[in-house]
Amino acid sequence: MAEPRTEPTTAAVDGALPAVTKRGPELRLLVAAAAFVLLTLGTASITVTGGIEPSLLVPAFVLVGAAVALHVLLRFVAPYADPVVMPVALALTGLGLTMIWALEMTGPGEADGTEAQRQMLWAVAGMALCGATVAFVREPRRLSLYTYLLAVAALFLLLLPLSPVGHEVLGARRWIQVGGFTMQPSEFAKVLLVVFLASYLGRQRQVLATVSRTVRVGRFKIFSVPRARDLAPMAVGWGMAILLLVGTRDLGTSLLLFGTFLAVLYAATARKSWVLIGLVAFAAGAYVAYLLFGHVQNRVEIWLDAFDPEIYNRPGGSFQVVEGMFALAEGGIFGTGFHDGFSQEIFAADSDLILVSIGEKLGLTGLIAVLALLFLLAQRGFRIALGAKDTFLKLTAFGYAFLTAFDVFIVLGGATLIIPLTGMTTPFLSAGGSALMANWVIIGLWLTISESARRPQQSFTVGTAPGDPATEVIDVRGRTG
Repeated sequence: MAEPRTEPTTAAVDGALPAVTKRGPELRLLVAAAAFVLLTLGTASITVTGGIEPSLLVPAFVLVGAAVALHVLLRFVAPYADPVVMPVALALTGLGLTMIWALEMTGPGEADGTEAQRQMLWAVAGMALCGATVAFVREPRRLSLYTYLLAVAALFLLLLPLSPVGHEVLGARRWIQVGGFTMQPSEFAKVLLVVFLASYLGRQRQVLATVSRTVRVGRFKIFSVPRARDLAPMAVGWGMAILLLVGTRDLGTSLLLFGTFLAVLYAATARKSWVLIGLVAFAAGAYVAYLLFGHVQNRVEIWLDAFDPEIYNRPGGSFQVVEGMFALAEGGIFGTGFHDGFSQEIFAADSDLILVSIGEKLGLTGLIAVLALLFLLAQRGFRIALGAKDTFLKLTAFGYAFLTAFDVFIVLGGATLIIPLTGMTTPFLSAGGSALMANWVIIGLWLTISESARRPQQSFTVGTAPGDPATEVIDVRGRTG
């Protein structure tokens, strides 16, 4: 086997990943992912209609064609980027498209394949945004120059559903509606908030990690608490989470954002006390919201007594989650197949409960395989974070990896009553344009961060002697390390 092609540099930078182009492995994985997408769509078509449905051919080949175009772009603008994340995202997007089509065709409503076609358009738009991110954010470290601008933009997006253009569905005000289109701004706000947190905490981490007050009992150190003025980022994160919980009735996004905030904070400071303080503060705020607001009480009652006949039968009760658990049981080990089962009759089977639908149609075996793909994606994010040269980029990649993994836990935990059902979407699988496009932007940022970590740096060293602690590395663009 031929050795991978490398490009020599003038001097190696300590800790830098080897400069090895990754488009060859990506192409092989992309071929496997494309074959998986076509095979899955073909199997669903034969199972549901008895033949190859012509209306599926266009979404299938458009999706694969968009992925090939993205791969070609990466060969020119990001040849050293991670080779795994884009093919895995394509496989998950294709499986989501298949499930949405199968649920629509076997469901009680009109079956014309429009939902699958709409999902295909959102997927292509997301891939275009991914390509634009890679092409225009060639130096991702520059994003840290816009720390507070990104924070203001994210807050604006979070508040949009509370404006006159806000759109309420089943008691939750998460969307905005302009003309005939709806959008969930919080999905894009999550992308901006992670960059803001990484930038702010990257600058302040030394102060936050070292300056604190120690609580002692006798001679024993019990606990460390931050100074009052250092609690500002914690207070802002907590306030935004509670605002989402109360103002938009979006328990899932509130939990997801605050959990990601605490994870990035711990990664930056390594202070367990920050995490404990944050958990206590969020629990206290959630408890107050439970006492004051009926929709929070309803979610908790469904969680605690889902099988109570009164809660099951009332409007907005536990019917959805209970039927979802029955559907998971119906799937067994190998599933019912795309045509059989009853998950298509459950509300939001293609969005909030897409993992339930996969568990029924493909069984426990298929669900575990899908979860493995999702957590492989998160694992690559963590690996990209470890390889990044800059603290800001490390925290950014880490934040997106945690966001992806925690999102899956919230969705599956709600569907199985481990935690209250929150109505969150599963990355790349659920129907809906906002979440799908935002997740492809995250793929683009992962690609450009991994590219910047592996890109060859023309550098030279200055100092007293090789290996001297005073020696520093300077690259030709004038940065020091």
